[in-house]
Amino acid sequence: MTVDVLRRPAPADRRARVAVAVLFFTNGALFANLLPRYPQIKADLGIGNAAYGLAVAAFPAGAITAGLAAGILVRRFGSARVAVGGTLLTGAGILAAGLADSVAVFAGALFLAGAMDAFTDVAQNAHGLRVQRRYGRSIINSFHAIWSIGAVTGGSMAAAAIALGVSRGPHLLFSAAVFAVAACVALRYCLPGPETDTGTAVETGETGETGAGDGAASPERAPATGLRTGWVLAALVLIATAGTLVEDAGMSWATLYLSDSLHATAALAASGYVALVGAQFVGRIVGDRLVDRFGQRTVARSGALIAAVGMGLALAVPTVPGTVLGFAAAGFGVATLVPAAMHEADELPGLKPGSGLTLVSWLMRLGFLLSPPAVGLVADATSLRVGLLVVPFAGLIVLVCGGVLRSRRG
Repeated sequence: MTVDVLRRPAPADRRARVAVAVLFFTNGALFANLLPRYPQIKADLGIGNAAYGLAVAAFPAGAITAGLAAGILVRRFGSARVAVGGTLLTGAGILAAGLADSVAVFAGALFLAGAMDAFTDVAQNAHGLRVQRRYGRSIINSFHAIWSIGAVTGGSMAAAAIALGVSRGPHLLFSAAVFAVAACVALRYCLPGPETDTGTAVETGETGETGAGDGAASPERAPATGLRTGWVLAALVLIATAGTLVEDAGMSWATLYLSDSLHATAALAASGYVALVGAQFVGRIVGDRLVDRFGQRTVARSGALIAAVGMGLALAVPTVPGTVLGFAAAGFGVATLVPAAMHEADELPGLKPGSGLTLVSWLMRLGFLLSPPAVGLVADATSLRVGLLVVPFAGLIVLVCGGVLRSRRG
C-alpha cells in the first residue's frame, strides 16, 4: 500500500462524502414513505393482487426504460446535479402516486418516479465512486448502508403517519419537501469539476483496496476469454437480481402480507419492510469486515442460506412475529449482494471501464420489474404466502451462482 493511499482525505473530500451520504439517505427515505401506504391505495382503487402487482411493476419499468440514459445525463450535467434533480422529480412522482384516483394514474406516477429514481441511483453511485477515489479505499458500502437507514426512516415516518391518522397527501407532501431541501443543501458540498476527472487515484497511481469499484483490475483474476467473461457477467446479474427480488418482496408485499394474510394492524404491518431494510443496514455495516475475513463468495452464500432458511421457516409457520423476523433474516442475508456484484462486474477483464457496472445496475432492475406481477399472479392463483416463496428461491440462486465471486485472499 502506498503512502498516497494512507493520506488523510482533504476537508472538501470529507464534506463531499457527507453530501453523497445525504443523497443516499434521501433516496432510501423517499420511496419508503410510500410503501406502507400500498394496502390503503390498493383498497381505495379496488384492485386484485394481479392488477396491483402489474401497477407497482411500473416503478421498475420506468427505471429500466430510463436507466441507460442516466450515463448521458451524468456526462452532460454532472453526477451531483443529476442526482439532486432526480431526487426532486422522484418526490413529485411519489406524491402523485399517493394521490392517484385510478390505476392508470397510480401506475403512470410510479413509472415517472421509477425513471427519476434510476437517474438518481446511477448519479449518486457515480459521485460516490468519485469520492471513493479521492479516499483511496472502499467506502461505497457505507453509502448503501446509509440508504438502508434512509429506508428505515422513511418506513417509520409512514408508520407514524398512519398511526396518527395523517392522510396520504399531507404526509407525502411533507416527505417530498423535507428531502428535496436536504438534497439541494447536499449539492452545495459535492465535488466540483467534470465527471472525467479521476482525481489523484489515477494521477498518482493510487488504486485503493482491491474490489473497491474504482475500475482497477483485480490481481486475482487472470485474463479471461470473451465467452467466460459473458458467463461471469450473467452470473453476477443473477446474483444482483436475487438481491432485488428479496428487496422487492419487502417493498411490494411485506405490508400487504402482514395486514391481509396475517391480520396485523396497519402500523404493525409496516414493520415487515422496516425489519428487512434495518437488518440489511446491519449486514452492510459489518459486510466489509466479513468480506475481508472470509471472502465475497463465503459471505454471499452464507447470507443466501440465512435468507432462504429464515424466510422459509417464516412462511412454513406463519405468525406476525415470525414473519417480521423472516423478513429481517432475508434483509441481512442479501445485504452485500448488490455491492459485491457491482464491484466484481466493474473489474471484469475484456470490458471497457464502467461497462460491467452499468450492465449489472441496469439488468438487475429486471428483478423489480418481473417480481411484482409474478408474485401477484401466483398470489391470485394460490395465496400470497406461496408467492413469497420467491425469497427462498432467490437464496438458492445465489448458492448456485456464488462461485463466480472471489474467495478470501491469501
